[in-house]
Amino acid sequence: MAGVLLVTGAGRGIGAAIARLGSARGWRVAVNYGRSRDAAEALVAGIKAAGGEAAAFAADVGDSAAVTAMFTEVDRALGPVTALINNAGVIGPVTRTEAMDDPQALAALYAVNVFGMFYCSREAIRRMSRRRGGPGGVIVNISSVAARHGGLPQEVAYASSKGAVDSFTTGLAREVAPDGIRVVGLRPGLTDTDINDDHIGGKSVLDAVAPSIPIGRIGRPEEIAEAALFLLSDAASYMTATTIDVSGGR
Repeated sequence: MAGVLLVTGAGRGIGAAIARLGSARGWRVAVNYGRSRDAAEALVAGIKAAGGEAAAFAADVGDSAAVTAMFTEVDRALGPVTALINNAGVIGPVTRTEAMDDPQALAALYAVNVFGMFYCSREAIRRMSRRRGGPGGVIVNISSVAARHGGLPQEVAYASSKGAVDSFTTGLAREVAPDGIRVVGLRPGLTDTDINDDHIGGKSVLDAVAPSIPIGRIGRPEEIAEAALFLLSDAASYMTATTIDVSGGR
């Protein structure tokens, strides 16, 4: 199965790795970004240089109208989306709960991690649903093992947002299965990405955490991408309403 793949938050890290591998597997790739314009455009240029088809689309996924407009632009540039990776995410406020006095920071976290997933899935379903004349499709929601273990210290808010991702995946999958749409989730563990470098103190901290991971190391974005592309593939055609861990056993 290949068609048009939209990856949200694809300018860097896991999203960029998914976009690159998706192109290599034959997908026409829509690269969504919020602020990482230069990185997204460089990614698209690299995909094109390798013989793939891709385009970059700016949109704040936490803005419903912006998401609707982005999907319309993707329709025009690449065709209707047949696979969606809801990857865009932020860490949000890193603090103990009793010190969380910034409601705007909490709202911004949920806007991207939760509301954005709703908005993008809504638009994808409108295009994919066989009940609406579409071809069917796949939605993969990128969660986190933090949803299961509660997150790193002072990241309870982030963990709770990823718990919402898991619930959404299960419920939506059952809702749209009759429409020919599979919905699956993917929980990465600690992965060597810029977002972790920015928020937990860089590679020295990641290296310090590595011994607590049963497999003994931090994950690579490319390893998460392989799992994501498996979930999109026909090899996973009997999988829906489930979320898999790619976490080194953490």
